[in-house]
Amino acid sequence: MDANEITPYLFSNRFADAVGHGAGGPARDHCRCVGHSVATRPSHVVFHTDRQDTMAAGWRHLLSLIDEAAADGRTVFKPFVELSAPERRQIVTLPATIAKLTAVKHLVLYGTNLVRIPPEIGAMASLEVFDPYTSHRLHWYPYELTRCTKLADSTVSTRVLYGNFKFRPPFPRLRAVTRAAEADFAALDPDVWGCDAVRTCSVCDGPVGGELRQVWISGLVATDVLPLLVNACSAACVAALPQPYPGYLPTPHTGGPDIVQPAARR
Repeated sequence: MDANEITPYLFSNRFADAVGHGAGGPARDHCRCVGHSVATRPSHVVFHTDRQDTMAAGWRHLLSLIDEAAADGRTVFKPFVELSAPERRQIVTLPATIAKLTAVKHLVLYGTNLVRIPPEIGAMASLEVFDPYTSHRLHWYPYELTRCTKLADSTVSTRVLYGNFKFRPPFPRLRAVTRAAEADFAALDPDVWGCDAVRTCSVCDGPVGGELRQVWISGLVATDVLPLLVNACSAACVAALPQPYPGYLPTPHTGGPDIVQPAARR
């Protein structure tokens, strides 16, 4: 071979089998919540307001797929491959029943319409590989994901994350303390709290009763630094959180446009 010739390389598409059928209409909605650069990032952001329609065909189909996976003990779970495009668009969160998937080692959520993941993902004790790649409406993750202690590899679309190092988009503002008299923790507004219910503490796993304390923390999960939403039952549990990942905000915080983040890194 001549020294000036360029050797071609073929790169395999590791997500080639992670995409469902496209017939029937769009499979997801588009999102530009955080912008895509320092120049386009907004001055403030808010949570997605989408609520899950639990009567939708896609939701019922997903529930049955989770039941099947739990029953047969499969180690790789790619549920969205088996949903039609309209069904995929109907799913904005995962069911709490993912807690039953204790044998799953590899969870693929490629190109979904998800806007949040429930804390029950922390019960997936065997999880080793987590791939929500190109799920562009997932801007944050539950702190409970850190309970998956075997998790070693992840593929996340970093540029859509709150506080990402590339251009530091802001975080939604959280209420530092909400008393039980002020809100029903079993029926919350996702646009305010990021979820529709908080029952247990992200830190101690005890019940959330008298008060709810919410903070953001940026932590390394597998191979990605993620913005993690903490739902804590007390100030003591907030104080027990680990040190955030270097290069990000150095303490847990409540977000909002007034938070000064480190400079963006290219």
